[in-house]
Amino acid sequence: MVVVGTWNLENLYRPGGEFGPGDTTSYQAKIKALATTITGFAPDVLGVQEVGDPEALDDLTAELGGEWHTALSGHPDARGIRVGVISRFPLTVQRDVSVFAAPLAAVQNDDTGPGTSQTSRGMLAVQVEPTPGTTLSVAVCHLKSKLLSFPGGRFAARDEGERARFGAYALYRRAAEATTLRGLADALLDGQGRRRPLVVLGDFNDEPQAATTQIVLGPPGSELGTPGALRPDKGDAWRLWNLATRIEPAADRYSRIHQGKGELIDHILVSRALIERVAEMRSVVSHGLPSISEDPTARRDAADSDHAPLYARLDL
Repeated sequence: MVVVGTWNLENLYRPGGEFGPGDTTSYQAKIKALATTITGFAPDVLGVQEVGDPEALDDLTAELGGEWHTALSGHPDARGIRVGVISRFPLTVQRDVSVFAAPLAAVQNDDTGPGTSQTSRGMLAVQVEPTPGTTLSVAVCHLKSKLLSFPGGRFAARDEGERARFGAYALYRRAAEATTLRGLADALLDGQGRRRPLVVLGDFNDEPQAATTQIVLGPPGSELGTPGALRPDKGDAWRLWNLATRIEPAADRYSRIHQGKGELIDHILVSRALIERVAEMRSVVSHGLPSISEDPTARRDAADSDHAPLYARLDL
């Protein structure tokens, strides 16, 4: 069995900087809490998001103990956070994508500036060899947030017009990023989804039925829970399956609590070569999640993360 997971680590910075914990004690508590949770579900490959300081990820893997191999995207956002992978297996970086998939045009990003054709953060794809002769590609993303920010570092809009506009800008970009992620999956699958194991995971910042999440699935049909589920067809060469409905128990089908409501915005998708090899799918909500607000700076000194990790146990 191989355990593949995803977790938004929430502002993983060393202390003392603009975005990290205010003191060493808070930082050490966070590292210890993250390591305890990871050890609990024991992933072999874990996609991570919101790594601010690469050295902080080194501190986390040191706390985990054992041998870990690490890869980070070279394309962080304006705050310096990026995606990455830690793995018990040696890994090879396949792609590190930061530009919208052609022929997508630039999208409006704010009221005054030029459009952008850059993803919020790079999307990283790596390959591992869980067993001799078996390769597994893992792509990790962190799509544009639904939590809006406004000019001047504000997290509250001046009026409803501004709130609506910036909500639209965020949606434009998240949709373009989802399309770019789909393009990355296409490149990794190369029409060989029936026999090429691929896991696409990360913080999609939207729920399973959202239009942006649905873009990543590829050809429609054969969705889990429908009469056509797993019925072979030509779309299997490219299709991805979201394992959201495989999360058990069903009451755990969320990964964040926003304003008191559970949301499943973190996802694990697999290719046809893997869909019948999924032995277990879980959201680790048991360690307790806070209810977050619209201000992401409010948890600067918090231990652990405001997201739950998800993991899938694959029969490989």
